[in-house]
Amino acid sequence: MRTALCDQLGIEFPIFAFTHCRDVVAAVSNAGGLGVLGAVGFTPEQLEVECRWIDEHVGDKPYGVDLVIPQKYEGMDELDPAKLEEQLRQAIPTQHREFAAKLLADHGVPEMPPEEAHHELLGMSLATATPQLDVALQHEKVRLIANALGTPPPEVVDRVHDSGRLVAALCGKVHQAVRHKESGIDIIIAQGTEGGGHTGEVGSLVLWPQIIKAVAPTPVLAAGGIGSGEQIAAALSLGAQGVWTGSLWLTVEEAECPPAQMEAYLGATSADTVRSRSFTGKPCRMLKNEWTEAWEAEDTPDPLGMPLQNMVTMDAITRTQRYASSGHAQAVSFNPVGQVVGMMNEVRSTREVIFDLVQEYVDAVDGLNALNVD
Repeated sequence: MRTALCDQLGIEFPIFAFTHCRDVVAAVSNAGGLGVLGAVGFTPEQLEVECRWIDEHVGDKPYGVDLVIPQKYEGMDELDPAKLEEQLRQAIPTQHREFAAKLLADHGVPEMPPEEAHHELLGMSLATATPQLDVALQHEKVRLIANALGTPPPEVVDRVHDSGRLVAALCGKVHQAVRHKESGIDIIIAQGTEGGGHTGEVGSLVLWPQIIKAVAPTPVLAAGGIGSGEQIAAALSLGAQGVWTGSLWLTVEEAECPPAQMEAYLGATSADTVRSRSFTGKPCRMLKNEWTEAWEAEDTPDPLGMPLQNMVTMDAITRTQRYASSGHAQAVSFNPVGQVVGMMNEVRSTREVIFDLVQEYVDAVDGLNALNVD
């Protein structure tokens, strides 16, 4: 399974694992893959704590940090970066906040204690993600900076390269991948519509080979629906140099997932996901529930663009995480996950998942080789 990226990053297997949980990051890197910490939702101070903890638990192994810097967001050309959060807050219609608050109240989700106030805009713009990048680049073991939405700004690419690290970026269309390559991105992550979180509309098996050919020789990681070693074998056979996984790590032993949310994932089928703008303002695949259905109704507010919608829903995300088992919180919670959720039926350790992926890959390759006739 070893590819050129393994040698470049000093990892054993080309398995990249996106997660918001530091324990999973460390476990994946220690098992031979590359754990990537999702920074959105962390203040710079919190991100420093997370990175410092990971540094102490990965030995000499590398890891990555994933930022969210969208190419376009509401008001990006008109707003003062120094007053960004307040100006965006003023642009949110009252009816959107009232609608979100009513959904939470109707489902019995308690309010957060007043002393636990939170920022609504964390890492959803260049202005807010730059302090996160500052933190990540202070940690030597961070070898990869990824951007989840679009091509990172030139100044970000230059900073990462000047620090001796690699830059990766996700995309769901061929022209986006070409733009990534032209902008100097080192690793392009081609994510099919099956994937969790922000995705496009093209299926993985159609998207991967198109992007691989369009950006060659830039290395491509295949993403979207990967949950087995057989799928990794398929991705590498199409020319990918590794795989980018995310949903798979939501149900491992090390995941910081509330029990009620874990049960929602374990009990879901691949048909239980939907691409919805109801939480972030951009099409994002998640478990469908009463929240996603409510925002789609004809007589309710339409979701706002990013990051306004995310600012509206940050309270819901925080409260349903904190009180995951209260009332009917899971009916209005944010559960981003890909269609691979239908394969996530049991809780296993991260190391076991990695080793199973590798063994399944070996078995799949052996099976294909056995088909060759002398």
